[in-house]
Amino acid sequence: MVEISASLVKDLRDRTGAGFGDCKKALVEAGGDMEAAIDWLRKKGLSAAAKKSGRVAAEGLVGVASAPGKAAMVEVNAETDFVARNEQFQAFVAEVAKVALSVGEDIAAIAAAPYPASGRTVGEELTQLVATIGENMNIRRARVLGVSQGAVATYVHSAVRPGLGKIGVLAAIEGPGELAALEQLGRQVGMHVAATRPDALDIADVDPAALEREKSVLSEQARASGKPEAIIEKMVEGRVRKYYEEVVLLEQVWVHDGESRVRAIAKKSGIAIKGFARFQLGEGIEKKADDFAAEVAAAAGVKAA
Repeated sequence: MVEISASLVKDLRDRTGAGFGDCKKALVEAGGDMEAAIDWLRKKGLSAAAKKSGRVAAEGLVGVASAPGKAAMVEVNAETDFVARNEQFQAFVAEVAKVALSVGEDIAAIAAAPYPASGRTVGEELTQLVATIGENMNIRRARVLGVSQGAVATYVHSAVRPGLGKIGVLAAIEGPGELAALEQLGRQVGMHVAATRPDALDIADVDPAALEREKSVLSEQARASGKPEAIIEKMVEGRVRKYYEEVVLLEQVWVHDGESRVRAIAKKSGIAIKGFARFQLGEGIEKKADDFAAEVAAAAGVKAA
């Protein structure tokens, strides 16, 4: 039997985009011949994944998974919304969330972790899924929160099935009391976060650079009024307070009653909100704007007008 080195397997992976296990098997079947191994992968439909890796993937699903005192959330992207309705893809996202719950939020660690009941890693399973479904996909990000006493509640907005949707939230709640009650309050916090999109938990957590940019804008706006500097300073202070009410979770108005501050709700309930995370599918990804007329013309072999 020909000895298959790790470097040879890596070379085949780089050329085809197929998983480690599939590349090793291909090389064994081909007796170590690189080109024959590529052909073997092509025949199995496993090398197609590499051709799709350059496409923009901004659709997909956000998935969540929970355990006592802990919860994880992942975003797995695909090219089209159609894939989000694929049962294989949905099952994959759900499993990746469970893996993140176990290994943490590092994407490399998640990709290297065993994928349940497959004999492959998560990364290799993803490559297999890309080849099967025919779209570029990637595990974009993950977040894991935990508490020593309390619960990490999950909320998924407009879920396509339990734990999967387009917007997901984790809310870490610490405090005494019944777990069910803490999880219910945490879910309410999750719904609030989904609706209001806060940037920080508390004022101290606001990004200093973002705050300075905001103050600069507010100062210029105030000076445009032509008022004295002393008045301008008061105007900026008032607008900064308003800014905090918009971006800081504990300073926001509780969406469930429209009048209380989130800080007051937490105090009244005898709990502390220790952290939160919000994923909205595709946020921050620059989607390619295709010119449909040009695409049709290109397919027909003519120049678009």
